[in-house]
Amino acid sequence: MSTGASGQAEEDRGEKGGLRTALAGLTTRGRSFFAAGIAAAVCAYVLGQSDLLRVGLLLAALPLLCAGVLFRTRYRVAGSRRLSPARVPAGSEARVHLRMDNVSRLPTGLLMLQDRVPYVLGPRPRFVLDRVEPGGRREVSYRVRSDLRGRYPLGPLQLRLTDPFGMCELTRSFSTYDTLTVIPRVEPLPPVRLSGEAKGYGDGRNRSLALAGEDDIIPRGYRYGDDLRRVHWRSTARYGELMVRREEQPQRARCTVLLDTRGLAFRGAGPDSAFEWAVSGAASVLVHMLERGFSVRLLTDTGNSVPGEGADGFAGASQETADAAGLMMDTLAVIDHSDGAGLSRAYDVLRGGNEGLLVAFFGDLDEEQAAIAGKMRQRSGGAVAFVLDSDGWTREPGDVAGPLDRTEERLRMLREAGWTALSVPRSASLNDLWRQAERERTGVGALGSGEAWS
Repeated sequence: MSTGASGQAEEDRGEKGGLRTALAGLTTRGRSFFAAGIAAAVCAYVLGQSDLLRVGLLLAALPLLCAGVLFRTRYRVAGSRRLSPARVPAGSEARVHLRMDNVSRLPTGLLMLQDRVPYVLGPRPRFVLDRVEPGGRREVSYRVRSDLRGRYPLGPLQLRLTDPFGMCELTRSFSTYDTLTVIPRVEPLPPVRLSGEAKGYGDGRNRSLALAGEDDIIPRGYRYGDDLRRVHWRSTARYGELMVRREEQPQRARCTVLLDTRGLAFRGAGPDSAFEWAVSGAASVLVHMLERGFSVRLLTDTGNSVPGEGADGFAGASQETADAAGLMMDTLAVIDHSDGAGLSRAYDVLRGGNEGLLVAFFGDLDEEQAAIAGKMRQRSGGAVAFVLDSDGWTREPGDVAGPLDRTEERLRMLREAGWTALSVPRSASLNDLWRQAERERTGVGALGSGEAWS
């Protein structure tokens, strides 16, 4: 953000209400001087005291003179803001750096700098800058922190000008602002072995069109660096140019993370609520799978995914991994409860193809929704469900726990359908549940001596 404050000031001088704006900027001291001068002038006129009249006129003229001089001040100041970092996890701090440059040929007076920030990020920062010489600069910084994810605007930056006597203050606002994105907390996950992963790169048996495509069965034009042993001579003779055989593209393991956002499935609010735990858990799994080279897709109960996501999701272990993770974190930063009542739209998306590994974060499930979730398992190589019981998350310490029959019944239905289903107690660690999911699937320790899945 870089904007000159002088341009706005010149506009104000050209408007009819510019002088009125300057008079409205009189401080309490300035208004007091003006009122005292008027009162003294009236008394002098009534009493016939010329000396008192001169004093009254001086008192009344001083704040008006200060307002006029300040209004016609030709300061040209440029301001900039820099966020470090612009994307920060919930509960972590970001630093905002402000820089003011005096681009005029005159020194400035005393300046007060104020940046507008949402209340959730902390108090509004204010800084007093001493006289800035021509061509000089001043740099200040402040910290912001939020326990709630979201996108928060910072700005516009405001510059308050004041005269040496403190009679008048004028505020100039810069026109631009920046956005701080507070993303969910991401918990590092250990490498474990779970069913449903593809074999990774190589000649997999399930070579789908989404991975290879029908065009792969015909040769393509020669490109610099291609191995000459791959030249397809019959096609070269036919087309009159070098043609090479397409090699089978590697099959990438796939993972879909399903996040239940139904408003009726979660109760409570705030950073320690069940829904925020589910959002943070989904973010942790997405980042973990991307770092391990999986093609990852984020899906919600509404059937929506991340904008810009390909048919197979975002590919991991590539140069675009950080960008893909950033897009999904930005989506999760602003995700909220949906008005949907069921999981049918998500099931319609999932039944369209083989999803590889399916990791789901569910809220409260009734019998109908548990049955729909059970059918999702049919189109995946493996499925892990984390079920959050709202009753347990909203119960205060010391309260008597209610019956667990309903939750256990839903878990049983999911397990019978082939899910590795786990109940998530209040403030549980996803790291521990991630290991528990592997133990329940294999019936052995968290990490065997074989190949680790991640």
